[in-house]
Amino acid sequence: MGAVKRFPYPKEVWSPAGGWWTRPANWKSNTVIVAAGMSVIIAVVWKISAEREWSKQFTDGEYKELKFAENEKEK
Repeated sequence: MGAVKRFPYPKEVWSPAGGWWTRPANWKSNTVIVAAGMSVIIAVVWKISAEREWSKQFTDGEYKELKFAENEKEK
């Protein structure tokens, strides 16, 4: 139910996904390699994005620091 019986298919057809009924023997190591590569790329993009981030509003820490400095001047 739902599954298609395997049928003869041309062996010379190339597919980036592996073709019909692909079951690569090293799928686990391929998955680990791709996950590690994606993690590195995401980390680099995240770091660059965080370095270039800016806002017109103060963050909570900056606002508290500003108010603390104003209070210290008044004393």
